[in-house]
Amino acid sequence: MRILALDPGAKRIGIAISDELKLIAQPLEFVPAKPFADFLARLKQLVEQKEVELILVGMPRNMDGTYGPAASRVQEFVSDLEKAIPLRIRKWDERLTTVQANRILTEANVRRDKRKQKVDKMAAAILLQSYLDSLHETDSTTDEHR
Repeated sequence: MRILALDPGAKRIGIAISDELKLIAQPLEFVPAKPFADFLARLKQLVEQKEVELILVGMPRNMDGTYGPAASRVQEFVSDLEKAIPLRIRKWDERLTTVQANRILTEANVRRDKRKQKVDKMAAAILLQSYLDSLHETDSTTDEHR
């Protein structure tokens, strides 16, 4: 089973997927955010095809850790997902993932017009890798204390 990450934006939703061992995140695609029904149809396809057990959604936070207007929109998005998808959904701090994604793509000499197409799915992959790393940090800490 895999974990699917979503980086929801006003125009596009970036999507990333984990490997079956939940060690590595990879960018998958981006889907237009509207119409929402079309996004949901694609998400349901991916959940079935990729054998997803958990959906991770990027939760925007301010640098001081507080939640702003964007977080309210994502909370509404998560609420709509919970009604439509019978899977566990977890929110995860997405601070600076888009900044990191843009930096990585810029350093890789990806042209600006191509970068726009890749940044959302790359941000979703960074978000997911952060979550996967936290799972394994817990595992290694537990192992050390046995």
